Amino acid sequence: MKPKGRVDVGDMAPDFVLPDQSGQPVRLRDLIGEQALVLYFYPKDGTPGCTLEARAFQRSHDRFTEVGARVVGISADSVASHRRFAARQGLSFPLLSDRGNAVRELYGVEKTLGLLPGRATYVIDAKGVVRNIFSSQVLVTRHSRNALGTLEKLRDTP
Repeated sequence: MKPKGRVDVGDMAPDFVLPDQSGQPVRLRDLIGEQALVLYFYPKDGTPGCTLEARAFQRSHDRFTEVGARVVGISADSVASHRRFAARQGLSFPLLSDRGNAVRELYGVEKTLGLLPGRATYVIDAKGVVRNIFSSQVLVTRHSRNALGTLEKLRDTP
């Protein structure tokens, strides 16, 4: 039996509503359906690792679009912090504000060293099924490559 509050590969992605960097509510189930979704949780706007990770997702944005997927980032930072971070980095995908870490806990994103918010990426297919989870606090640019590889395999599987 898996622990409560932990999403595994093969599970339906739990629905949630969080504000994006414009303050507009975004609902998970509205993001999936026709497209897959790459949902990545990261610790904090503007830190070196999180900046590298966001830039990696942005550099691959066209490839994500080609394989039929959207990218969405989530952290506990405020809407205003996300707005500044997205503008500074030229991000063309939404960043969602999970101020109380409720969605992070819902998905079971583990803390690093028991203290720091974890870094995890979930690839969710168009039906809402979690197809891959990649978790690494230090391999920040590998998150986008891993997600793209999973999506390419899904696209090529009949």
